Amino acid sequence: MQRESISFAGVAVRILAALLLVYGTWNPFGVSFYDWALEPLLGGTPTEGPAAAKFLVGVVLLAGWAVFLTATRRSLGLWGALLALALTAGVIWLLISYKLVSASSSRGMANVVLISLGLCLGVGLSWSFISRRISGQVDTDVVE
Repeated sequence: MQRESISFAGVAVRILAALLLVYGTWNPFGVSFYDWALEPLLGGTPTEGPAAAKFLVGVVLLAGWAVFLTATRRSLGLWGALLALALTAGVIWLLISYKLVSASSSRGMANVVLISLGLCLGVGLSWSFISRRISGQVDTDVVE
């Protein structure tokens, strides 16, 4: 029986996919699904580009969020998610206290939050593999 495992590269690919999802949805640079499809719609200005493409990209992003959030919720659970949130808040606080990121810079803070969210989602997607490698215990879903 072949044992499933994940490498550092596998975790990195999942984190990059999560970052792509997060930054593709919204980012402070103005190049995102929000800026392309939603902001013109909400602002009442005429939209440019085919509506069908915007709809399709929106559905793909929504499906990506559903997969990443469901996997993260299942693998980390409530306490794990709260710990990840606390860890993320601690890292942001540390970056601000060492003046690596300015709390007054909205673009800098937005990037820190987006990267933190991407890391949490990517690690959440990989957590079952990581915890099995660390502890030797296998996670299973209860199916009724």
